[in-house]
Amino acid sequence: MVIMGSVRANRLCPQIAAWVIEIARAETNLDFELVDLIDWPLPMNDEPDIPAADAYQQVSTRAWSKKIASADAVAFVAPQYNWGYPGVLKNAIDHLYSEWRNKPLVIITYGGHGGGKCAAQLKQIAEGLKMRIIATMPGITLPRSTIEGAPLDMVADIHHQDGAVKQALLELEAELEIDHSFLQDSKF
Repeated sequence: MVIMGSVRANRLCPQIAAWVIEIARAETNLDFELVDLIDWPLPMNDEPDIPAADAYQQVSTRAWSKKIASADAVAFVAPQYNWGYPGVLKNAIDHLYSEWRNKPLVIITYGGHGGGKCAAQLKQIAEGLKMRIIATMPGITLPRSTIEGAPLDMVADIHHQDGAVKQALLELEAELEIDHSFLQDSKF
């Protein structure tokens, strides 16, 4: 499952997530589902209990729980905003607890500096949730002109940065092979 970590207007996340899936389909034998958080409105603080209690009362939280539980692995594709990761992604993560546990995770970030601080923060959260973090965490550096609003030229701007994405996805596939005797049943 590839989760797009941004819902901003004029976001680049759909293009970058589609590119990640394109690479994954070319390089691995995994199935992929794209999850756009814009389609998952999760109100802040609407559950009376902590997520670790697994006592979800809201329909939206129960649906989100079912969605995440159905995935064998997760990839976060997220921009770095103000030296961190988007609040909508934090909210989506924080709505759940046990659903994340022991799930392999690929962290792919992007931004003017590649999103390293975003990746580090997501890694820290994932460690706390006991996720299995893939060692390679690609950081896609965007040109200043794109950060300032120019259209993203996928070929000129980021396609040359696909090596780390390929490596991370191959590491994910290897991690899932540990869990599964065959990849045909794997969902990503």
